Amino acid sequence: MQITETRISLVSRSNSRLRAYASVTFDDVFVVRDIRIIEGKRGLFVAMPSKKMQRNCLQCGFKNAVTNKFCGSCGTKLDPLEKPEEMQDAPSQQHRDLAHPIKTEFRDYIQEKVIEEYKNKEASESKQ
Repeated sequence: MQITETRISLVSRSNSRLRAYASVTFDDVFVVRDIRIIEGKRGLFVAMPSKKMQRNCLQCGFKNAVTNKFCGSCGTKLDPLEKPEEMQDAPSQQHRDLAHPIKTEFRDYIQEKVIEEYKNKEASESKQ
């Protein structure tokens, strides 16, 4: 599987580590959108698209973040999570990837190509 197109949308938010969003097309037939390019402690990295995990209030049905103790709509106390301490400390438990590579080599390939395209876009924007 080869990347046939990469589109980068730069983001300029003060006090944010988010640098850009990317859309990547594979083999001209499949696209993954909302890939984030983030400035980490050790440099740029790619975060795959994800969604925040939610649970419904049993009283009113409102969708709440899994870390909420009370419903954001009606205020009803939500049942405690089985392992709340793990959920608080592990952001990966609060979000779930919508799409992600299975093999490390393919993840590295995507990251390399997306960051390369990001740097090209950033360089061309700074020249203008």
